[in-house]
Amino acid sequence: MKVDQLSQKEETRINAQPNILMKKARTLPVYVCRNIWKVGKDDPRRVIHALKVGVALTLVSFLYLLETLFEGVGQNAMWAVITVVVVLEFTAGATLCKGLNRGFGTLCAVSLAFFIEFMAEETGRVYRAVFIGATVFLVGFMSTYLRFFPFIKKNYDYGVVIFLLTFNLITVSSFRVQNVLHMAQERLYTIAIGCGICLLMSLLIFPNWSGEDLHRSTARKFEALAKSIEGCIDEYFHDKDDKVSENKLDGSIYKGYRAVLDSKFSDETLASFASWEPRPTRHCHKYPWQQYVKLGTVLRHFGYTAVALHGCLQSEIQAPKSVRLLFRDPCMRVASEVSKVLVELAYSISNRRLFSHDALSDHLHEALRDLNSAIKSHPRLFLGSKNGRKVTETKHDKASSAVALPSLKTDTSVMLQWKSNRIADQPKNSSEQKQLRPTLSKLAITTLEFSEALPFAAFASLLVEMVARLELVIEEVEELGRAAYFRESTASDELTIKVKIDNMRQDENSHDLHTHEVHRIVD
Repeated sequence: MKVDQLSQKEETRINAQPNILMKKARTLPVYVCRNIWKVGKDDPRRVIHALKVGVALTLVSFLYLLETLFEGVGQNAMWAVITVVVVLEFTAGATLCKGLNRGFGTLCAVSLAFFIEFMAEETGRVYRAVFIGATVFLVGFMSTYLRFFPFIKKNYDYGVVIFLLTFNLITVSSFRVQNVLHMAQERLYTIAIGCGICLLMSLLIFPNWSGEDLHRSTARKFEALAKSIEGCIDEYFHDKDDKVSENKLDGSIYKGYRAVLDSKFSDETLASFASWEPRPTRHCHKYPWQQYVKLGTVLRHFGYTAVALHGCLQSEIQAPKSVRLLFRDPCMRVASEVSKVLVELAYSISNRRLFSHDALSDHLHEALRDLNSAIKSHPRLFLGSKNGRKVTETKHDKASSAVALPSLKTDTSVMLQWKSNRIADQPKNSSEQKQLRPTLSKLAITTLEFSEALPFAAFASLLVEMVARLELVIEEVEELGRAAYFRESTASDELTIKVKIDNMRQDENSHDLHTHEVHRIVD
């Protein structure tokens, strides 16, 4: 009977496969078109870059298609096409880096190949082969060893590879092929034509600057961290009845700090390419792109506190609601002031003006003192004793509508009883043992002696650590402003910041009034 049921299920599954394939075939074009539209909508510059590459390839293909141009360059016209495909990148800095590396590497290789050919020309065939082999070995060894130097690896690695490849092609081919140096000269010309077209398309026609991308991404990281911190505070001090909104909030928090933590490679790459670009200022001073990398490093260290705050939301042991409501206002004020400072830092970087944090710093330290005073006003709450809990609950019973604090188990009798039962009733198989291990872990956690406010103490300590690390971020932003010659703050800038901060405070106050009204109705 079971065999018949299995065969029927297998037959049903096989018959359903054509329908599934037909459904996927119908939805595939829609899926592909949607993704194509999404990629272009996320960054319209991608569409422009694709058009630029198509135009550049069309221009260099005329060297092969038009008879007059083909007679001048011959078969070597294909090297111009290869150069455009390899060199033309999304940003101007990347194109300059690869184009100049390719051109300079090819020029050095051709020059050295000419010199080797001149020296080996008067020797016999056997001595010439030995001389070419020894030269190829020495050049290959020295070029490869140079690639291990950090400065060469970072800036000229592609040029060294092109030099090694071109030199070996020309030098080895010259032993069998006649007039190979003339062919190398024509190849150099076609590569120069390809590099010139790439630089023309990248620098003059809708250019994308690596420095601007690095500048904008740095400002966006500050805003993303501010949203993550606000999301953590909102989720920690509010009810979690709506699971859908809670999942969306978790996703926005994770997305915010992940953009900061995953930015190390992109920051270093953009800074390296930006150093190849023309000077973005009138005075033509060296722009401190590496200072952006240092700022990104400090900002990632600050972002770790946002990760830890998010980890407190996911913790198995949470502080009671009454404890959280007791310290809700000072904690939210500290987090709000931290977010305002981050927004101000993002504004100062994006507008290239010096950061002025006197008023913001005063508000931030005032909020930190309020949190410290609130914690010191309830010392018994963090001691974990039953008497302390009773005193604290009696003291604040009229001040808040919080319920009595639940007490955790503080004796070890439960653990001893569980162990004795485990010895008496041993499981018969390994699957039962695996199922009992989580039970042991939870019992071990619940029988520890600690205060109900200990999880909140960890959360509050992270807020204080966040303020301390924020000072380091502010110092790096000020250093960047001095090194990059940011302009002084004007009255209009101060007014814009003041309006932005006032709007944030009004939104916060309206949000607090709405939350208080909701809690009053629920109570």
